Amino acid sequence: MTKTTINKTELNQRYWAYLKSQFLEWEKYIDRPESEGIRPPVFHIDEAWRNVIVNPNESQQELDRLLAMIPEHERHKWFRSMNSSQALVQSIFGNLAIHGLLSNLTDMLDDDGIALFGKAQLLYDNFAMEFKIDYLGEPRRTSLDGYIKGDYRVALECKFTESEVGTCSRPRLTPSDSNYEYEYCDGTYSEQRTRKERCSLTEVGVSYWHYIPRLFYWNNDDDLIPCPLATNYQLVRNILAVGVCPNREVSLTNGHVVLIYDERNPAFQTGGSGFIAFMETRQALREPTMLRKCSWQRIIQHLRNEGFLSWLTEQLALKYGL
Repeated sequence: MTKTTINKTELNQRYWAYLKSQFLEWEKYIDRPESEGIRPPVFHIDEAWRNVIVNPNESQQELDRLLAMIPEHERHKWFRSMNSSQALVQSIFGNLAIHGLLSNLTDMLDDDGIALFGKAQLLYDNFAMEFKIDYLGEPRRTSLDGYIKGDYRVALECKFTESEVGTCSRPRLTPSDSNYEYEYCDGTYSEQRTRKERCSLTEVGVSYWHYIPRLFYWNNDDDLIPCPLATNYQLVRNILAVGVCPNREVSLTNGHVVLIYDERNPAFQTGGSGFIAFMETRQALREPTMLRKCSWQRIIQHLRNEGFLSWLTEQLALKYGL
């Protein structure tokens, strides 16, 4: 049994125990309750909001503010699953935001001892979830898990049980996909098929490779085999989101990305795919501090040490073992 399998099995067991201890008549909230022990609990569509940890003494107004931070139409496909990293992000950062406590993370350090949020102003009014970037020419705009606006910007890329940071979809296209003929890529940055551009995304107007050489030590006028975005795609998109300003100017000093991960997840331990993607991306950056990482465990321990939202940290321990 692999470390990944063991980690997911242990989480699965914890979820079901949590569900039974925290929800009366839990069966009516869950899709296929007979799947206990086979898969994580998955809430019915109408009960999906229950996957977000809320203060048991929350007023309806506070609850509405918390849930509004990620509207229903912005929820990921698997938001209803207890494995959902999006629900975890909303539980932690959403609650910190609505209770005016984001600024208490200001003095946190990342895994390398660098200020986790740099010069960002951690305020409710500056914080957004599933924030859309609209100036990179993307047919499907980059949506940031968490985003701190202002003169200095921070993008949060949050993972939990995921096995990777997010790869480029074009090499995964199959002949049955409508865009296969023009957008399929073999995983190299080179002219392919009938395209004139080395990147199929550039061919359809996405401007990633226009800015990449100014932020990374990757040239856009040479073949690159393999393409550095093939496995590091999501981290690069996040870097572009903070490194390229809405006015299309590029800055190495006015923002950075934070990768948040679960220490127990083998993918983000030394040698894992997520860890490798992080290291490859950071090493290629002209300014390496534009990419930082920190574990959920470190963030939650900080909350415990400071005595913030004890009901939240208690629930995080019960539900996720964090």
